Amino acid sequence: MRPQDLIRIKRDGGELSAEVIGEFIAGVSSGSIPDYQAAALLMAVFLRGLTEAELSAWAEAMLRSGRVLDLSAVPGRKVDKHSTGGVGDKVSLCLAPLCAACGVPVPMISGRGLGHTGGTLDKLEAIPGFRTDLSVDAFIRTVGEAGLALIGQTSDLAPADRKLYALRDVTATVESIPLIASSIMSKKLAEGIDALVLDVKVGSGAFMKDLERARELAETLCGIGRRAGKQVTAFLTDMNQPLGREVGNANETREAIDILRGGGPDDLLDLTLQLGAEMLILGGVSNDLDDALERIRKARRSGTGLERFRRCVELQGGDPRVVDDPAGRLPRALHQHAVTVQGAGTVAAIDAEQIGVAAMLLGAGRRSVEDRIDHAVGLTMCVRLGDELRTGAPLAILHYNDESRRAAAEAAVRSAFRLGPGPVTPPPLVYEILH
Repeated sequence: MRPQDLIRIKRDGGELSAEVIGEFIAGVSSGSIPDYQAAALLMAVFLRGLTEAELSAWAEAMLRSGRVLDLSAVPGRKVDKHSTGGVGDKVSLCLAPLCAACGVPVPMISGRGLGHTGGTLDKLEAIPGFRTDLSVDAFIRTVGEAGLALIGQTSDLAPADRKLYALRDVTATVESIPLIASSIMSKKLAEGIDALVLDVKVGSGAFMKDLERARELAETLCGIGRRAGKQVTAFLTDMNQPLGREVGNANETREAIDILRGGGPDDLLDLTLQLGAEMLILGGVSNDLDDALERIRKARRSGTGLERFRRCVELQGGDPRVVDDPAGRLPRALHQHAVTVQGAGTVAAIDAEQIGVAAMLLGAGRRSVEDRIDHAVGLTMCVRLGDELRTGAPLAILHYNDESRRAAAEAAVRSAFRLGPGPVTPPPLVYEILH
């Protein structure tokens, strides 16, 4: 079937067969279908959506456009976790080692930050020497030896997704839930995993601002995974304020290591425990929630989770001394500046996206994929939703190297906070769990 025939069918609300979808994705990968026709079909999908059958065929075709990893040499059920992205979300860095210490291998292929959201790879690369560009064979060996590995997408995993994502970015079709879901799941299924836990963020700092849209995305992701024969659980979690206290790459890595060392903020620990417990259940090492939670807590208390992280850092070329001395081994910004409140009241709302923007303005994030980031810069949150503040109290502390960036970042932080008369009840950390 000619590409223009596919475009016409979908434009008019028809349903595409798995065969023609496979031909289209293969044509995108090979370059035989030009960008203008691929972009036209993406817009038709954006406007008309995809049926369940089309969506599964689309994700499967993108998955099969490249290599699917074989992790059968690694004992145990392989389980990954994926977050749709937020501000201060460093859960993967503490979650994966704790699950590995409990006997669940975690092969994790992660992404970089863009815009106001941070990326796991950027946080890891704050560790001196840490390599996220391992070959597939090295990735598999690292999972086998450390129980986990955290790398970037390789060129031969779901290559059609990279081409289609680039087109979506410049054709205003990024927000399509079927296209988001198939993009995420094609990469995750290519990892060779047995099960997946999804952390779908909702709120001011998330891609999905309202619960209804977040639930629709979660259900779509779960549907693709289950039809592919995988066990999938989705958590809908709050992103109406940054997760934890630190925002920025080295800052967040320090905070994740603090969790593994027995410290860290309560909300970050709580979410790590909840997501990790589900991974242990899906991994077959626990039969119920109480047992799974206790196993993760024990791995944290005993330091075995920390040792798994140390081994992962070492195998991926990083300086393992960062585990013992994160304050001294991770980069630090030259300057600090406290942004103080210019009034009094209760913190009624935090625009977490603006906090992420502030970090990006300091150099912790990217406006475009070509931008270089400064791993040392970021900010520390001093208040949470519901806190009562007096005039002059610190809202956040900026960590920066370039004085010319400070004013804009400070303005973004100030714009993020709304004070009210109080009291304010913060939203729950987890809204729903979809099994």
